Amino acid sequence: MLKKAGLPMIVSLAVLIGLPVFFLFISLITGEWGYLIWSLPPSFLAGFTGLMVSRNNSRMKDV
Repeated sequence: MLKKAGLPMIVSLAVLIGLPVFFLFISLITGEWGYLIWSLPPSFLAGFTGLMVSRNNSRMKDV
């Protein structure tokens, strides 16, 4: 299953976890917390959408 859904799952998790962490560092460096606050909703929406699509596609291929 990991081979079939490998790249989309990795990209989804990178967006879901990586972008907020990146903007956390930006916010810590600049002191402007708006970067982190405004990056959370789009990254969670994109990450969860990609995660659900890749999980559904991997389940459909298993059937």
